[in-house]
Amino acid sequence: MTTTVTPPAAARKNTAQEGKFLTFALGKEEYGLEILKVREIIGYMNITAVPRTPPFVKGVINLRGQVIPVIDLRLRFGMEPADITEQTCIIVAEINQNEKTFNAGLIVDRVQEVLDINAEDIEESSHLGSAVQNDFILGIGKIGSSIKILLDIDRVLGGVHLNETASENTPS
Repeated sequence: MTTTVTPPAAARKNTAQEGKFLTFALGKEEYGLEILKVREIIGYMNITAVPRTPPFVKGVINLRGQVIPVIDLRLRFGMEPADITEQTCIIVAEINQNEKTFNAGLIVDRVQEVLDINAEDIEESSHLGSAVQNDFILGIGKIGSSIKILLDIDRVLGGVHLNETASENTPS
C-alpha cells in the first residue's frame, strides 16, 4: 500500500508549480486558483446566514444535500463589498484544514477563464517584499501584459474554522 504525503502549506510557500488555473476577478484585480482545487462553479444563490461568524463568512448553502460554507473573497481581502450582478458567482473549492478536506464556496465578481501557466511565467511572491502580507500567495502569474495573483486557497482561509461551520449544519 502506497500513501502520498502532501507537504504542509508552509513548506509549499512560494513554490507555485506550472499548471492550469481558474482565473477570476475581484474588482479590477485578477486572481488564479489551482484548477485541481475547483469542484464546480455555480451562479449566486441565496445564502443562509450563520450567527457569530466573521463578516466575510456570508453563511452556508445547501448544494445537492451538502451544506457548504460561503466566503466573500472581497471582504476576506479587506476590499469594499460589491453589489451582486449577473456575473457574480460562487466557486466551490476543495479546502484542506487541520488534516480534513471539505468544500467551501468563494464569492467572486466574475469568473474569467482557465489558463495553462508555465513555471517560467510564475514569479515567487517573496519578490513583493516584506511590507506585503503574501503568505496566501502561491506566486504571481505573468500572462502577456497582465498579472494574475495565484492563491493558496487553504492559506487564504487559514484560521477560519469552516469545516466546523459546515459540519454543525450538515443533516445527519
